[in-house]
Amino acid sequence: MEKRTCGGSTDEGKLAWWQLSLIGVGCIIGTGFFLGSSIAIKMTGPSVILAFLMAACGTYIVLEALAKMSAKDPQKGSFRSYAKKAYGRWAGFSSGWVYWCSEMLIMGSQLTAISLLSKFWFPHIPLWVFASGFAVCGLLVLFIGTKAFGKLESIFAVTKIAAIFMFIVIAILALTGVIDGDAKEGLPQSVHEFFPNGGFGFWSALLFAFYAHGGIEVMGVMAINLRNKEDAPKAGKVMLSLLALIYFTALSLALLLVPWTSFQQDKSPFVVALTSYNLDFFPHVFNAAIIIAGFSTMSASLFSVTTILLTLSEEGDAPAIFSKQTKKKLKVPLPAVALTSVGLILSIVTSLLLPNKVYEYITTAAGLMLLYNWFFILTMYHRLIEPSAGDKIKRVIGMILVFSAVSGTLFHETSRPGFFISLGFVTVIGSIVVLLRKRWKEEGGTESTA
Repeated sequence: MEKRTCGGSTDEGKLAWWQLSLIGVGCIIGTGFFLGSSIAIKMTGPSVILAFLMAACGTYIVLEALAKMSAKDPQKGSFRSYAKKAYGRWAGFSSGWVYWCSEMLIMGSQLTAISLLSKFWFPHIPLWVFASGFAVCGLLVLFIGTKAFGKLESIFAVTKIAAIFMFIVIAILALTGVIDGDAKEGLPQSVHEFFPNGGFGFWSALLFAFYAHGGIEVMGVMAINLRNKEDAPKAGKVMLSLLALIYFTALSLALLLVPWTSFQQDKSPFVVALTSYNLDFFPHVFNAAIIIAGFSTMSASLFSVTTILLTLSEEGDAPAIFSKQTKKKLKVPLPAVALTSVGLILSIVTSLLLPNKVYEYITTAAGLMLLYNWFFILTMYHRLIEPSAGDKIKRVIGMILVFSAVSGTLFHETSRPGFFISLGFVTVIGSIVVLLRKRWKEEGGTESTA
């Protein structure tokens, strides 16, 4: 039977591995890096570099596990389909809905962020106008098909890399004295200077380093469209190698230009790093880059959550209406898109109405829920793939790193409430699973693992 994506067109088998790598970069580099890295710097200082390297290692282990499962058994539902195969219906249901809820909250946060950045040029236009406009444009992406979506994300990826490369070049010119500015900060001279807020500060910053790598789930969903499914691990390896190099270089240069105490949580560290160099064009260019970054990650998340909702519906874990598609050439699951749109609207309204701190807690919780799915991917991996000795070691390391990022939220007042809110979301979904298990058993024992 012909398979179709949530975007509509039949594009399975159309992507080369390098295109998936670029899509991955486009899906991952977003406001989590351009803005969220400032929060991590304020928490841990120069050691944020180590936090990002550890996050890159953990992300690679999770992505490799997901890519190997995708190469062996391509599934439109990606990780939630593998969870169902590994542990049963309860696992697929829980994984899918935890992901859907978390991404809806994160997308509302992203829309609010890029709308605020847009007011940099148009201060008199209401925030809701920008948020609505970006949301509509994001929903249009769902209708263009996987192939066009892949090309669009590739363009976004090149744009974001170009902006970061521009910062790197300017930063090097500043450090070498070609561009005049204030005195440079230099390298930390002691362990205390490298970890100014101690071990707990570093531990707390891990979550935000991992958050900057969020988006690998989209690569799992898109892997079914690879020309050669066996190329999924290679695409992931190249993508994360490029990402780690970009993150490490850009953050290192920013920390060499100004003291870490100069960074502000609500401003991009790369703009702050070049503030004293009288580059009037740079804030405009980088502001545009951050908007593009936020929009592309939001669009990728919309694509992914709609696909996950579609597979949930097709397999009876969501109402059947959400898998109904239009009968035209571009088959689009309009009810699924409608539910995602309602969730997106509610998330935007919540972000605009709630006090900043409260919504920050909610989005932190959403980021934690993504990491719960990452941890679940590592636990299910050994059930579906025969692991080598090296795979077993990497799996344990990955689980330790993800657990460290989650548990680190307990040691900082900014992220601690988010941890308990995330447990609340998981508890609600878990309670629904308990209520549904009896019905699943009555339907033929599909709740248990095959």
